[in-house]
Amino acid sequence: MLLSRRILICAVAMFGMAAGCNTGSAGGDKTTGEGSSTKIAFVTNCVADFWKIAEAGTQKADGELDNVSVEFKMPAQGTPEEQKAIVDGLLADGVKAIAISPKDPANQTTYLNEVADKAILITQDSDAPESKRTVYIGTDNVAAGKQAGELVKEVLPAGGKIVLFVGTTDQANAKERIQGVKDALKGTNITVVDTRTDNFDQAKAKTNVTEILSANPDIVGMVGLFAYNAPAIVSALKDAGKLGKIKIVAFDEQDETLQAIKDGHVAGTVVQQPYEFGYQSVKMMSALLKGEKPEIPENKQIIVPTKVIKQTDVDTFWAELKKLTGKS
Repeated sequence: MLLSRRILICAVAMFGMAAGCNTGSAGGDKTTGEGSSTKIAFVTNCVADFWKIAEAGTQKADGELDNVSVEFKMPAQGTPEEQKAIVDGLLADGVKAIAISPKDPANQTTYLNEVADKAILITQDSDAPESKRTVYIGTDNVAAGKQAGELVKEVLPAGGKIVLFVGTTDQANAKERIQGVKDALKGTNITVVDTRTDNFDQAKAKTNVTEILSANPDIVGMVGLFAYNAPAIVSALKDAGKLGKIKIVAFDEQDETLQAIKDGHVAGTVVQQPYEFGYQSVKMMSALLKGEKPEIPENKQIIVPTKVIKQTDVDTFWAELKKLTGKS
């Protein structure tokens, strides 16, 4: 994805947080007869706090629409095979449109094309551009990675060695964030010496940090590219007595990350709008099912902007986030 991509912002553009899941209808039962609804689905790539805000977005859209009923699904193991089993079950249950975040898009393209032949298919959060999906709704992850890289440069003006932490490098969003960080750091004396993956295992995410501290005692910065990575980094550095000695840059808006920013332990975080992923995906599928022709860019990518949250604005952002998710 390129920074020059067209940015479409939904009217409900609010920055979101991170997520859990339910496996039922997001909007509850709807009337039958004249107000009958068609089943559609939103499928994530794993179980994570990041997705709660996306679920809230699907619920909001579902409540505004009479023609659809939304199923929200998260694969417990977070594997492509589990995603396939979920989608196969949805199709067998009569679901007519699916918004999915592909776990391994390169190797899932053939299957995604099969799904697109049976139902309306869009991607969200992570794209599969070679598939027959109708549109992608989500972050420009190269641009988001560049934002993280710019923050790294800001907090490490003298340069030094840094490490990236991420769940997997198979997903398009992970690859693009890594690319964006590295692009932003070109021409500087900041060096990415390692990229550690954890396959969404949060215990492993923390162990990765501990191992890096042992192998590279001269590390000066760490970047967590998935929502749970920064909390794992903070926890590991605290255990090692190095909290505050190594600069941390984060992604997403888990409560632990926001608190660490508030406390001065994390320099900042690049937040997405998962609420918009859910809201806009449901609205898009509803419109397509009704035979409407919603505006879709020529490149078939609707980009939801990201934002950097630092200590100066974390309280305001967090308050809006709690309001959005119904928390006190």
